[in-house]
Amino acid sequence: MKRFLIVLLCLAMAVLSLTGCSNSKETVQKAEAPAEETKAEEPLKVALCVSGAVNDMGWNQTAYEGLLAVKEKFGCEIAYTENLGTADIAAAFTDYAASGYDIVIGHGFEFGDPALEVASQYPETRFVITESEAAAENVASYVMKCEETAFLEGMLAASMTKTGKVGAIGPIQGASLVKIVNGFEDGAKFVNPDIEVQTAWTGSFTDTALAKEAATAMIENGVDVIKHCANECGTGAINSAKDAGIYVIGDSYDQYELAPGTILTSAIYNVPVVIETAVSDVINGEFKGEVRYLGMADGVVSLASYHEMENEIPEEVRTMINNKIEEIKSGAFKAPYDPVVRQ
Repeated sequence: MKRFLIVLLCLAMAVLSLTGCSNSKETVQKAEAPAEETKAEEPLKVALCVSGAVNDMGWNQTAYEGLLAVKEKFGCEIAYTENLGTADIAAAFTDYAASGYDIVIGHGFEFGDPALEVASQYPETRFVITESEAAAENVASYVMKCEETAFLEGMLAASMTKTGKVGAIGPIQGASLVKIVNGFEDGAKFVNPDIEVQTAWTGSFTDTALAKEAATAMIENGVDVIKHCANECGTGAINSAKDAGIYVIGDSYDQYELAPGTILTSAIYNVPVVIETAVSDVINGEFKGEVRYLGMADGVVSLASYHEMENEIPEEVRTMINNKIEEIKSGAFKAPYDPVVRQ
């Protein structure tokens, strides 16, 4: 009897032991089962490189505002480098690409060649260049039809001059800037084939003294309306025109506040739209290594308000320019595009 009880006790312990192992194994299996994880998508990293200051109320500030716009709209992580000289561009591009930036933007034609140089080493980075003809598998250029506003500004200048002499001042000669100076001349001669158009190049994007010197020389030679497309450097031309009491036409931004009563209007380049378009292309998988052209019909270039100067511009002149704007937008008129320096 005692032996029978001992056998029963052993059998009971064995059953308990087997049941415990089974429960333990099930628990371990549950613990080892991979839990579903929803990894948050990392924000797109976008960097901007510009040749001047991002608060210049002109060319570079428009790009910086575009950078802020994509941060707001797409939640991008952003960075920027300002005041880059031509010799420093490739290094800046390399630093951003090596740091894992998804998109690197160079604002201006001078960024095109460095982008092509660096892009082949960083195929996962997309390089976006404004006002350039650079294109490769991971390099795209977005070109604004600045010749459209330049033509209109030439029409305005020719209509407002009393001396029959107008001037255009640019920074460094490049296709994106030459087309503006030539477009201005074409617009002026559209109104008056006999008008004299003087041009000057400062050789700098930022040296305001050089533009002031060029403008002063023109004024002394009888010019009474000046158009600049000299980036930050162009502020010098505005100041010279203000001091001389003549008209000036701004560029890139509505620059009226820099010289109220002096600036007739400004060419506005809606760079934020350009940058948003480029970033959107990357996000939507539509990025192509090509050159895209965007103009008035796309809402990318326009003329600024005349502000208080509207009272000084004859109604027939404003009507003439408004009509030409509509022709450009509809495609009925195509502003001449000439990127070759004229002698």
